[in-house]
Amino acid sequence: MKVVIDTDPGQDDAVAILLALASPELEVLGVTCVAGNVPLDLTTLNARKICELAGRADMRVFAGADRPLARDLVTAENVHGKSGLDGADLPAPKMPLQPGHAADFIVETVRREAEGAVTLCPLGPLTNIALALRQAPEIAGRLAGIVLMGGGYFEQGNVTPSAEFNIYVDPEAADIVLKCGAPVTILPLDCTHGALTTRARVTAFRALGTPVGDAVAGLTDFFERHDRVKYGIEGAPLHDPCVIAYLLRPGLFSGRHVNVEIELASPLTRGATVVDWWGVTDRKANATFIRDVDAAGFYALLTERLARLPARG
Repeated sequence: MKVVIDTDPGQDDAVAILLALASPELEVLGVTCVAGNVPLDLTTLNARKICELAGRADMRVFAGADRPLARDLVTAENVHGKSGLDGADLPAPKMPLQPGHAADFIVETVRREAEGAVTLCPLGPLTNIALALRQAPEIAGRLAGIVLMGGGYFEQGNVTPSAEFNIYVDPEAADIVLKCGAPVTILPLDCTHGALTTRARVTAFRALGTPVGDAVAGLTDFFERHDRVKYGIEGAPLHDPCVIAYLLRPGLFSGRHVNVEIELASPLTRGATVVDWWGVTDRKANATFIRDVDAAGFYALLTERLARLPARG
């Protein structure tokens, strides 16, 4: 499966990238970066750090949008720390950023590859994906799909009472993506909050005895502290790795094909994902909305794959 990972690392983004690079079922064609959890200069830096940690200095990393389509940028250093990757002391990367804009790379890649070959995997705000679709609307029909982390229905929001961070940051971009006509799968808070870290799961990362295992344990140790205080739960949800795990093991997940719309106008509910879970409207289904995850299976897969890294020097 050929994938492009669009990301704003972020500890959980980092784990998602590592999972993808550790999985032979996936061919990662490139990593595109967007401003989100931290500003763009840090997301591009962090993506390259993680690629090098995985032994993949050959991976192409592109810079994309440094702000949302129509709003001021909102970041999440309160969750991820000032660097975005607080919790792991990773060296400055040697690999360069690629020339060109992330949206251009996405368009060129989808056009170059066979129809139905490429899956886009957005792990942050959807700005780069929306820019690519604006530039070349026809690529929607060439995609195998868009599998994204964002939104919430039963869990609702984590940055406001009604909105999840990725959608809240750029709701206009999310609206474009959901209306583009490509097959869309959403891994929302409803799913990812079922994939909590625990002491045993973090200990299993550290017990790998590798630089990757140590880094992931450190990242998750830091990431946990916010949600433990906020929600009073044992650990933290590893949101973004759920996207990659869904591609690898869809049987670990369940959901419904439903209509999902994005609230754009209301200041009170900006970025809310309005999910017609019960089919009470006549709006056409436009996304597969995942509600449940087998957490034990998810963490078993994640730990097994992380143990394979680095796969290359």
